[in-house]
Amino acid sequence: MPELPEVEVVRRGVETHAVGCQVESVEVLHPRPVRREPTGPAGFVEALTSRTVTAARRRGKYLWFPLDSGDAVLGHLGMSGQMLVQPPGAPDERHLRVRFGLLAPSGERRELRFVDQRMFGGLAVSRGGAELPSEIAHIARDPLDAEFDEDAFVAAVRRRGSAVKRILLDQAVVSGIGNIYADEALWRAGIHGERPGERLTARQVRELLGHARAVMLAALDQGGTSFDALYVNVNGESGYFDRSLNAYGREGEPCARCGRPIRRISFMNRSSYFCGRCQPVPRTPRRAHTTTSD
Repeated sequence: MPELPEVEVVRRGVETHAVGCQVESVEVLHPRPVRREPTGPAGFVEALTSRTVTAARRRGKYLWFPLDSGDAVLGHLGMSGQMLVQPPGAPDERHLRVRFGLLAPSGERRELRFVDQRMFGGLAVSRGGAELPSEIAHIARDPLDAEFDEDAFVAAVRRRGSAVKRILLDQAVVSGIGNIYADEALWRAGIHGERPGERLTARQVRELLGHARAVMLAALDQGGTSFDALYVNVNGESGYFDRSLNAYGREGEPCARCGRPIRRISFMNRSSYFCGRCQPVPRTPRRAHTTTSD
């Protein structure tokens, strides 16, 4: 699933090619991607036609595109969603689901296409959601957000007894960090993902956050991480940060720090990768013995 860097790459592409454009037409080619739109495909089309895209924003893994009406198009890429910019008349992609016909201020016409093979992603109209859609107001800010509250994040991690990787994946605590970048940040910090948050010092949590921010910025510079053709930017190009990964997807390969093979275990119905030497499995705290007398 695309994580924060991949979604940010897409957001930047939409900002470049769609902001300031008028939506001349909307064509819903399959109803599933707009399944969360209460007015259905027809209402979706009506709400967007003749509107102007005024910005391209992101909260965690969600995208939203404010309109001059005060509404917004809210989107999530899911497992395989793509936002592609194409000239009118370009051949349709095999899994094209929604097509937006755009008119740029220059008079140039272009299309913004939502392509989704597996159709876990989707689009909807957020009424009055131009500033922040109410549907995603509960999602925490991400580490790249200028208003991210680092002190609150440190406190939230240290008061929880659950595994720190589980906390990193909790979008109510911090958004945008998915399985790939959680594993990479934990490897950089030398922390095992099963270590309870409450057993980390404030300094360790801040260092872990710093590594998460650094690895996502590095991925952003390289266009994100592409393990297959399902994640691409708006021009259809893959990212190449997968070549720089140190833990995720490296099972059996030597750790870049110590040379011990990277291990893979099952975690929350997905895979988790770590170095057994650099990221030692946390010890189970000993329970105090109690004695009773008759």
